[in-house]
Amino acid sequence: MEDQIPFDPELQDGMAIDMCAENSSGAVPKALAASTPKRRPPAKPRPPIRAGIQDEIRLKSRLRRQWQVTRDTTLRSEVNRLQRSVTRQLNDWRNDRWNATLESSDPENQSLWRKTMRVTRVPTPSPSMVTPGESLSQTEKAEALSDTLETQFQPVADIRSRQLLRWLRWR
Repeated sequence: MEDQIPFDPELQDGMAIDMCAENSSGAVPKALAASTPKRRPPAKPRPPIRAGIQDEIRLKSRLRRQWQVTRDTTLRSEVNRLQRSVTRQLNDWRNDRWNATLESSDPENQSLWRKTMRVTRVPTPSPSMVTPGESLSQTEKAEALSDTLETQFQPVADIRSRQLLRWLRWR
């Protein structure tokens, strides 16, 4: 942004001020667009689906588009058959990947235990917002929300408490 907006502290007239305001108002969206990624990269990239399954998915999509235009019943039955086939193949592929993951797990380094805990963990429900009485106005609702968030997000003071919280999360 510094390159696009020239810094001139001596703006003499209204025309120079207007030009400076125009340059700065146009530079902000450009800088934002340049610094913002187009798409968020995935945390863990997914493994690619087998080529045969991808081909069947493309064929199913193409036939479905044709069916939407023509409403031909034979196309619809073919789309349904391909959908069942794709679902079955994707389930088999996911099961094969999971079996390979389990077979590669080493009981010595407790990776199997971690995977088991990750699969069997039940997410903790978020607490409901507790208000004393019934809030009807917008300001009362906003105040109740701020009070609830304030009580939920208190900083942990000492290291022992942090370790205890981590231990409780693993349980």
